[in-house]
Amino acid sequence: MQSETPITSPRHVAIIMDGNGRWANARGLPRTAGHRAGVERVREAVRTAAEAEIEYLTLFAFSSENWNRPEQEVSDLMGLLRFFIRRDLAELHRENVSIRVIGCRQTIQPDIRALLNEAEERTRGNTGITLVIAFNYGARDELVRAVRQIAEAVRSGDMDAASIDEAALASRVDTAGIPDPDLVIRTSGEQRLSNFLLWQAAYSEFVFLPCLWPDFDRAAFLEALAEYGRRDRRYGAVSAPDLAVGS
Repeated sequence: MQSETPITSPRHVAIIMDGNGRWANARGLPRTAGHRAGVERVREAVRTAAEAEIEYLTLFAFSSENWNRPEQEVSDLMGLLRFFIRRDLAELHRENVSIRVIGCRQTIQPDIRALLNEAEERTRGNTGITLVIAFNYGARDELVRAVRQIAEAVRSGDMDAASIDEAALASRVDTAGIPDPDLVIRTSGEQRLSNFLLWQAAYSEFVFLPCLWPDFDRAAFLEALAEYGRRDRRYGAVSAPDLAVGS
């Protein structure tokens, strides 16, 4: 009998949770209903990732571009975030989940910022899976903020321009200290990154699934992991079979 967990598991999986609105529209429901259904899938995704011994799970919860959506939808999304943290934080803490938030916090509402800070502080000492929530996050904005930090360090004399390298930038992006994602999953059939982890995903494997996020269940997650396990990650090098053929 074949195991449902792949032999090779990624250390870090990042997911673009796409398709809530289309899921709701297909059922004649308001978009908010799709977002509510999507929140329920988050809990299952975290549980499945932990069972698969994934160390980091990053979820694209709210992009810096999402503020351009209708005001009522944005308000509903903020309400769902408040609901998720207040309802699930205690359970995630009991399950030894560590929460980390990436994205720009300076421009978000004080009560949302306080909730995000509380989630991080309360779970900081946990040693299980790390749930990374990308909120008010945009990869280009992240890179601009990191470059500004480097520019300020050079201006103040704390860094020499000649010493700027990949490590200098990597230590200043929001995910500093977190390994790059091995696998990026996007639901809904769309095949683009949408300004998500542009720096970090340089060598990630991608799996694009046709299912909408509210339909992304344990079986879909495990299938994506199985697909990852079938990949040959070479990082620009040549695999052993290819070397043998060319020898």
